[in-house]
Amino acid sequence: MAEEQGTLRKAGYAALIERYELNAIPNWHVSRVAGGGMHRITSSEGVVEETYPSKYWPGDTLGSHLEFALKYDGTNLAILASLFQKVEEKDFLNYVRSKPTGKYARRLWFLYEFLTGRRLPLEDLKQGNYVDLLDPEQYYTAAPARRVRRQRVNDNLLGDSRFCPIVRRTDTLRSFKEANLPERCRKVVSGYPLELLKRAVSYLYSKETKSSFEIEHIKPSSTRTERFVSLLRLAETEDFCEKARLIDLQNRIVDPRFRDPDYRTSQNYVGETVAWQKENVHFVCPRPEDLADLMEGLIAAHKRMNEGGVSAVIHAAVVAYGFVFLHPFEDGNGRIHRFLIHNILARRGFTPKGVMFPVSAAMLKNLADYDASLEAFSRPLMALVEYTLDEDGRMTVHNDTALWYRYIDMTPQAEALFRFIEQTIDTEFAKELAFLANYDRTKKAIQEIVDMPDRQIDLFIRFCLQNNGRLSANKRASHFDFLSDEEVARMEQVVQFFYGTDAPEV
Repeated sequence: MAEEQGTLRKAGYAALIERYELNAIPNWHVSRVAGGGMHRITSSEGVVEETYPSKYWPGDTLGSHLEFALKYDGTNLAILASLFQKVEEKDFLNYVRSKPTGKYARRLWFLYEFLTGRRLPLEDLKQGNYVDLLDPEQYYTAAPARRVRRQRVNDNLLGDSRFCPIVRRTDTLRSFKEANLPERCRKVVSGYPLELLKRAVSYLYSKETKSSFEIEHIKPSSTRTERFVSLLRLAETEDFCEKARLIDLQNRIVDPRFRDPDYRTSQNYVGETVAWQKENVHFVCPRPEDLADLMEGLIAAHKRMNEGGVSAVIHAAVVAYGFVFLHPFEDGNGRIHRFLIHNILARRGFTPKGVMFPVSAAMLKNLADYDASLEAFSRPLMALVEYTLDEDGRMTVHNDTALWYRYIDMTPQAEALFRFIEQTIDTEFAKELAFLANYDRTKKAIQEIVDMPDRQIDLFIRFCLQNNGRLSANKRASHFDFLSDEEVARMEQVVQFFYGTDAPEV
C-alpha cells in the first residue's frame, strides 16, 4: 500500500490545473491514478477524491486528460474556460483532428468554441449521430436541446456562454425528486377549507416578508412591509426576471434614498467592519464592467429553463442564487434573491395556485445552512480574487474574474433550496395551517363557555399559548378579572385540549 501511495499521479482536471498553472475553483471530483491496483474513494467538504488503479492512466497528452476529465470528473465549464485561454490552439487542434468523430472530441471541440468565442479552422462534420453535450442522467438539462450541426452535438446546457451554470443529479437531488414535494404540499392544502387557507396565506405573506428582512438584520417600516407583501402577491402572475422588472423591484423594496436607476456601476462586496479601516470581506461581486453581460446571460438562462422543462426548484435555485452572486444592485440583492424563488416556484406551478409558503422563515431558522449554501461558492472564489481596499473602503479588483461567475456549479445551492422547501412545507406551512384550524376550534369552544368579544378571546388564547396553556395571574388581573375561577379553568382546558401544554410560538 505504501508503494502504491508513493506513485499516485494526478489525472483529469487535477493534472491539467497543475500542468497549466490554472487558477480555478476546485472541481467537485478530484482524480488520481495509483501505481498498482488500488481503488479508493474519500469525501470531505463536498469534494470527492478518487484513486483509480494503474490501468486507468490516460497518458500524458492534453487530449487524454481532457477525455479522462469528461469521463470521470464531469463537465466543469469554468476550468475548461480557464484552460482554453492557456493551451496552444495547435495542441488542441491536433487532439480534435486525431479523433474527429469521437464523442468526447466533438463535445470538447464544441466547448472550446462555446467558451472562447473563437472558431477553429476545422470543417463542419458531414455525418454521424448527434451526441448530447451533457448526459441527462447525470445533469439537469434543457429540452429540447439545440442541435449544433458543426460538431453534431445536442447543446442541452442550462444557459449560453454569458452565464451557464451546471447542476449535477446527485443522490440528494434524486431523493428530493422521489419525495414529490409539490404533491406533499397539495396534500397539506387539501385538508383545510378555502376560507382558512386564505387567512393562512395572508399571514404567511407577512411572515415571509419579515423573515426575508430579518435575515439581513433589517426591521422594515409598516409601509415597506406592505410594499413587499403586495409584490409577493404578484409573484404568481408576473415574470420579474427581466431587467426593467428587476430594477423596478429593487426601487420598490429599498429605502427611496438607495434606489438604483440601472445595474450598479461601482465595485461592491459583502463584508463587515472589524476595526478602524479594517474590513472582513466575505464575498467580492463581479466587476461592474462584466455585470451587464452576466445579467443578460442570467435572464437568458431563466428563459431557457422556463421553456426547457427544467425542474422548477433547479430553475429557482439557479436564477435566485445566480442573481445574488452577481449582486447587480447596491442594496436589496438578498431580498430580491429570495423573492425570485417565490416568483419562479409560483409561475412554474410548484406551489398550489394562490398559495405561498415562507421559505425565508426556514432559512432564518437554519441560518448556518443558508450561509453554507452561499459560502459553497463564495469561499473558494475568495482565494482567486485579487483586490485592494482604499482608506474609504472602496474596492478595486485587479484580475479578470468574470468566468468564475459565468460558469458556477450550483449543485450545492440546488440541494440547499430543496432542503429549505421541504422544511417549509413540513414545518412552517403545515404548522401554520394546523395552528389556524385549532385556533378556530378553540375560539368556538371558548365562546360556548363565555360569549366574549373576538378580541378578548384572541387575547386569552394568545396569553395561554405563551404560558404553556395557562393564563398567568398577572394577565388575568390586567385583562380578565371579570372571569370566574371555573370559567378560566374550563377555558384553559379547551386551549390545552386543542394545543397541548407544549404550545407553539405565537
